[in-house]
Amino acid sequence: MGWASFENGALLAAACGKFDVLITTDQRLSYQHNVQNFPIAVVVLVARRNKLEFLSPLIPELIKVLEQVRPGEVRYIGA
Repeated sequence: MGWASFENGALLAAACGKFDVLITTDQRLSYQHNVQNFPIAVVVLVARRNKLEFLSPLIPELIKVLEQVRPGEVRYIGA
């Protein structure tokens, strides 16, 4: 989508209206920005490394959380 250069605040703003949930591995995002001010939910994947082999075991829990999370909420998976 060409968003690789966006900082967290700009990324949240760009995702609003286009997505219901932003999935990230950036654990600082919710501390740097008040997600409650955005009409989007954030799910943070917490793994030892940001590689598929470490993140893929989190997918079953991610699927469950995606059914429950609401705008303005932040959920951590793997913490």
